[in-house]
Amino acid sequence: MMVRNRRGNRIAAAEPWYGRGGRPRAETVDIGPRFCSIGGRNTTRDDMKTRDTARMNDHLADLLRCIDLEQEAELRAWDGAGAADRLERRGELVRHLVIGDRDVGFGGKAILELAGRDGRHALPWHRLTPGCPVVIIEEREPGKDGERGRAVVCGVDSHAIRVAVSGSFEPERGTPLRIESLPDSVSRDRQRDAIRSLTVGHASSSTNVGKASGSPTNSNVARGRLARLRDLLCGAIPIAPWTPTPITEWKSELNASQRAAVEHALGAGDVAIIHGPPGTGKTTTVIELIRQAIARGQKVLACAPSNLATDLLVERLAAAGERVVRVGHPARVTPAAIDHTLDCLVERHPDLKIARRLIRDARRLRDDAARWTRAARGRDERRELREDAAERIADARRIEGQLVDYLLDGAAVVCATLTGVDASILGDRRFDLVVIDEAAQATEPACWIPILRCERLVLAGDHCQLPPTILSRDAARLGLGRTLMERLLATHGSLLARRLTTQYRMHSTIMEFPSAEFYEGSLEAHGSVATHTLSECPGVASDAWTTRPLRFIDTAGAGFEETREEGGASIANPGEASVAARIARRFLAAGVAPTDLAVISPYSAQVRLVRESIGDTSMEIDTVDGFQGREKEAVLVSLVRSNERGEIGFLGDYRRMNVAWTRARRALIVIGDAATIGRDPFYQRMLDHAESRQAYESVFLHGEWLDG
Repeated sequence: MMVRNRRGNRIAAAEPWYGRGGRPRAETVDIGPRFCSIGGRNTTRDDMKTRDTARMNDHLADLLRCIDLEQEAELRAWDGAGAADRLERRGELVRHLVIGDRDVGFGGKAILELAGRDGRHALPWHRLTPGCPVVIIEEREPGKDGERGRAVVCGVDSHAIRVAVSGSFEPERGTPLRIESLPDSVSRDRQRDAIRSLTVGHASSSTNVGKASGSPTNSNVARGRLARLRDLLCGAIPIAPWTPTPITEWKSELNASQRAAVEHALGAGDVAIIHGPPGTGKTTTVIELIRQAIARGQKVLACAPSNLATDLLVERLAAAGERVVRVGHPARVTPAAIDHTLDCLVERHPDLKIARRLIRDARRLRDDAARWTRAARGRDERRELREDAAERIADARRIEGQLVDYLLDGAAVVCATLTGVDASILGDRRFDLVVIDEAAQATEPACWIPILRCERLVLAGDHCQLPPTILSRDAARLGLGRTLMERLLATHGSLLARRLTTQYRMHSTIMEFPSAEFYEGSLEAHGSVATHTLSECPGVASDAWTTRPLRFIDTAGAGFEETREEGGASIANPGEASVAARIARRFLAAGVAPTDLAVISPYSAQVRLVRESIGDTSMEIDTVDGFQGREKEAVLVSLVRSNERGEIGFLGDYRRMNVAWTRARRALIVIGDAATIGRDPFYQRMLDHAESRQAYESVFLHGEWLDG
């Protein structure tokens, strides 16, 4: 399908910039002499600049269109006939809940724990995570809903979802409820404002730069800096090489590649990239970079796409003794990071008592004013009381604002999600360094929100793993499916990036295949993990299953055909689900703790089926996409696809297999139909690797598994 950009030009789907297995292919750009031959005519540098500016504005216009397309796709998913069923299949809705417990959270908000009706069984699979905006709906009777209230998810476990409720909505115990995720319109608006502020005529304008996003509007230096960063990141001007900054005093123990990445990023004049493959200590490296910047007197803004990733930065920085302030809704923050939220720090400050006393006095004055009669003297007295109350409230708000400024100005590093960078809180503050962690999982418009505030930018992530989820296919084709990190690597490659190469997660046999396919064979296993197996874990028996790091179980010929979920687009494979359940029980019987074991699959329908097959357990069972960024001692992967046509669906995005393969530390079991997936060259290489490591075996070697 073709898509048109704002100029009406027809463009095809963006070509992937990575080669075999997702390896980046750098392009060298040479401006050449003053006159260049383009399209058969002599072109001056001014012509080229005009062309580059037009191309940049086209790109920004396309991003604005992408935001609109994605928002429209979100609204379609949440509205219309069958919306509830669609949301449930996607894991965005959970039914048949009741209130299991009530509590009072930060700021006096009601915290409700929503669990199944008996409270004993695990909830069905869902995608709701801390920070998600949701709506809670009373299910009075089939087809008829009762009261509803908005909330934010603040905690999730296998048996319950905890939410912080907005407003007064609080249903009675025993009332059947369902919970649905909501589109986040505030995030979309902030992305839209950020991109609009970048268009030529805005980024150089004293009246428009970052007006809606809170970047400085009264500094020529700030405006010029933003325009330069915009031009650099959009490819309108070249990025010059630089010399890494030597570091003599390190804050933590780092390996050689981590140190090289920090020195490279610290010396960057404009932008740098830290490429962190799985298990290579990317977050450790990012924390060291931030601490080195702080030691040099720099103010840092550290961001990530998700609340969990942002809170990890907060926890690590606080543990290192840095002055960190977390901006964002307290209900979206993990318990370990809550004490560092701006709200909590303001709440604990002694001067807040003055503001609270002023507000109490104002309320008393208003109450007194309401008691006066309608007599003329009463009206005058009442007006004076109200004016006095208004002044006290204004004084209280001024004190609160001063506390916010005091805490933000005193912080060495401010942390927020990308879309949580709030102009109403941060005002016109700019930062010497903006660090975006997990940048390969962030859309480009979201990245621009903090970039508007930076002098220098560092992106950290792994573009060879899964990108952010895009609902609109048109938006993905138009450019939203390609992240800023991916685009910069495609253009500048090794000029910008340094890769981390020592990994601390996987047994070397597990590591070998993704290293060869995605990271040019550059990864090496640290000695502490290179040969570790499940049998070395406390309480785990040593047998054929716990001493081998890798197995591929081939189900070809077993009749384990894939089935499409009724009424949905997801696919399941009952035979594979049964095999996965049997292997999981085998590990549990050998003494592997349920919390050390996970079963993952690319398809949500298979996740639901495996959950049913295994039963109620503390073992994690999730989609590959949902498990990105996680790790377990042992991981079972069910590939699902089994058909005569050799169709593999979105297994064709090899980054999904990279994520699945690299979640395991000591044992990886992959279950799939070699006859189906082996028609694809990538998966044939995967099968060849398993066979070369004596890790390939047919399901027919385990006859008992074929009995269902």
